[in-house]
This record gives sequence, C-alpha cells and structure tokens, in this order.
Amino acid sequence: MQSSFSLPARRRLPRPSLPPPNVLRVELLAGLVVALALIPEAISFSIIAGVDPKVGLYASFTMAVAISFSGGRPAMISAATGAMALVVVSLVADHGVEYLLAATILAGVIQVVLARLGVAKLMRFVPRSVMTGFVNALAILILLAQLPHLAGGNPAVLVLIAAGLAMIVLLPRMTTAIPAPLVAIVALTILTVAAGIAVPTVGDEGELPGTLPLLGIPAIPLSFDTLAIIAPYSLTLAAVGLLESLLTAKLVDDITETRSDKDREAQGQGISNVITGFFGGMAGCAMIGQTMINVRTSGARTRLSTFSAGVFLIVLIVGLGSLVAVIPMAALVAVMVLVAVSTFDWHSIQPATLRRMPAGETLIMAVTVAGTVATHNLAIGVGVGVLTAMALFARRVAHLVEVDRVLDPDGTSCIYAVTGELFFASDGEFIEAFDFANDPQRVIIDLSRAHIWDASAVAALDAIETHYARHDVEVEITGLNDSSHELHKALSGQLEPAH
Repeated sequence: MQSSFSLPARRRLPRPSLPPPNVLRVELLAGLVVALALIPEAISFSIIAGVDPKVGLYASFTMAVAISFSGGRPAMISAATGAMALVVVSLVADHGVEYLLAATILAGVIQVVLARLGVAKLMRFVPRSVMTGFVNALAILILLAQLPHLAGGNPAVLVLIAAGLAMIVLLPRMTTAIPAPLVAIVALTILTVAAGIAVPTVGDEGELPGTLPLLGIPAIPLSFDTLAIIAPYSLTLAAVGLLESLLTAKLVDDITETRSDKDREAQGQGISNVITGFFGGMAGCAMIGQTMINVRTSGARTRLSTFSAGVFLIVLIVGLGSLVAVIPMAALVAVMVLVAVSTFDWHSIQPATLRRMPAGETLIMAVTVAGTVATHNLAIGVGVGVLTAMALFARRVAHLVEVDRVLDPDGTSCIYAVTGELFFASDGEFIEAFDFANDPQRVIIDLSRAHIWDASAVAALDAIETHYARHDVEVEITGLNDSSHELHKALSGQLEPAH
C-alpha cells in the first residue's frame, strides 16, 4: 500500500509596501519645502544660542530623522527651536558648546524618564483657551520673526515677498501637483539669480557646513560639579521641549482629525535629543511653524515627510550648499508669513465670538498670548495661561458652596445642609455661613451633597466644631461619602484649625 502526503503550504510574509505614488509625491515634496524653511531658522537659532550655525543645522537633521521613527505624532516636525536656544544662552556663554551638548543629552534622558512616568497625561489640564492663545501667540511670533528681513525697506525685497505670497495663494487654485511654497522658492531664486537682483540670501544668514555630523562624546569632566552645572539647564530644556511638543501634537491631532500617542511622542523627543547631543547638535523639540508648512500648507500626513525633511536638509546643506546659499530670504519670508496668517485662529477674535465667550475664557487666551509674545517663550506663556485658568476655576468653584440653615420647630436644634466642593478656596466662605453665637444647643452638619477634597476642608470643619464648643453647642457631622469620611477620619484633630 502506497501512502502519500503533502507538505504544508509555505506561508508568505507580507512585503512592506510603499505608499501610493500620489502620497509619496506629497510627502517627499512636503519634506523638501520644510527642509528649505528649516535652514535659515536653524542658523538664526544657533546665533541666538551663541554657537556655530552647524550646531543648529545638525540638530535639525538628527531631530527630524530620529523623531520620524521614535515619535508618536506622524508628520510633526522636530528640530532646533528658538525657545530651546533661549534656555542655553548663559550656559554656552559661561561654559562653552561642549556643556551644551552634555545638557542636551541629559535633557533627553530626563524626557524619557518623564515619558515613562506618564507626563503626557498632564496635557488634559491645559484648557482650550490656553491652546487657542498658544496658537495665536505662535502665529504672532512667526510673523514678528520675519520683520528683521524687512528692515531697510528694500523695494526689491518687498516686491519679491508680494510675488511669493501671490504664487502661494493663487497656484493651488490651478494645480496641487507641486506644493505652492516650493514653486515660489524655486521661481524667485531663478528670477533673482537670472536678473542679478541684489537681495539678502540664505548664504548671508551664516556659513553652511560642508561635512556630515560625526558621532562623539562631549569633552567635559565627568564629575558632580559638571552635573551641577548642566542639570538646571537640562531640566528646563526637558520641560520646555515636552510642553511645546505635546501642545503641537495636540494641534496636529485637531487639524488632521487623527489621534497620536502622546506617551510615545514624549519618549521620542527624549531619544531624539540624546542622539542629537552625541552628534553635535543643540536640544530641539517640535516646531509648530514648520509643522504647519508640512501638514496644513503641503498636506503631509505620514512619518515619511518628517524623515525626508531631515534627509533633504543634510543633502541641501552638505551637497548643494552653494545652490541653497543663493535662495533669496524674501521667498522664505513669504512662506512664513502665509504660515503665520493661516495658523492664527481668526474666529477666536471675531466680535460675535468674543460676545458669546465668557469673559474669563477670553482673559485666559489674552494672558497666554501676552505672556508668550512678551517673553518670546511659548512655555512661559502657556504656564501663565494655565495658572490664570486655575485661579479663575478655583474662584468659580469656591463660590459654588451653598449652605442652607433649617431650624427645628421646637428650637432645640438646627441643620446646616451643605452642597458643593469643600477645599482650600472655599473654606473661608464655608465657615462664615454658620451662626455660632445664636444657634441652639445641637447643630447637625449634613454633608451628603458635599465632598471634602483636602486638609483645608477638614481644618474648616474642626474650626467650626471649636467655635461651637466655646458656646457649649453639640455638633454632629453626617452624610460623609466614603472618601470624605476617610480623609476626615485621618486628619480631624491633627491640623491647625482654620479661622
């Protein structure tokens, strides 16, 4: 008898597929436009920090490439930024660039640790009004950053900017095959070179490096003294970088109507900064201006655009530096002006919106904008906005405590029915609701519709009992929910009574 058997069919693993040609074109061209816009920005941020232009350019390359793999928000651009440059000015002036590189590496390590601890979840406490102020302030800062390029009133510069704006606005009405900003940059460059128009160029901003960044370890002493020097800067860099990056990720989520992994983004920022420090770059984070070019202006949606921006950047500055150097700054200014105009939330300042919006919300937005523009630091502006929102919220909640007094018909007791949240901001008003001198010999405080949140509320209840004890009045507290009961049981009698 002959038996037969068959081998199991070999399972084929799916091959990684490239994006469709139209998507590939959009992503690559978007990356090229972003790379061109990054060059003068990175140079100017290097000048702010007091380092060679290559430090900012190398940082923009390594940040973009690294975050395209490690980040949690596809299509978001990370590079050297002005906010991070401002943090390290004194460090570079006092100790040199090697300490800057070490601070960048340590900042990245701190960001990874914070990401593991779930720091991204704190973004839920950033109110919508602060986000609106953040966006509007950023648009204003982008616009203000273009003003130095208009200094001197060179007519040729103004005409080129106007021509660039016209191309960027009108070209998409005819075709979207090629990003309008890229067409404007190429066209104005050809025009100025061919016609010999003397206007400021990218090459005037600073010298472009001619070599690739090299892996190396910062040349600093490995000691506690060194750690004491760089640690404060690293902590600030980590906080500023995460704040700007997570806010930008949230903005891109809204624009693209997609969700991102904020924990992964926070960790990716840290990994990217560690890599950047070892490759001779300064600390970076998300750049909302370039991100808006990538996402809103060019229509990019994937990691490929971020990766290609970094690759195009290093190719342009190392391999094609002589061509990049002749690009007129007016072309890039036109792109950034349009980005500023499109980024600003014009609906937020329309009279109809301002009339409908509660005054507190408008105040929070205005404070965020004012704080950011005054300091040129988005982190400070957002921090001031959040603190303002917290103060207004505490003020509103503090006045939401209601205390109703009901006297027993026989006059031997009375009930105080409390409704609302009892915490540090409401304890004063809560205590003032009781009539210690005129109440009968027995008082019942009903907290079944209230909640005790902190030690201040417990101290307020202790103070009420103390005041009544002076008048020989018996106090009974009832209706505590489980968590309020546990907190009251643990702290009552252990605190200095509120007055």
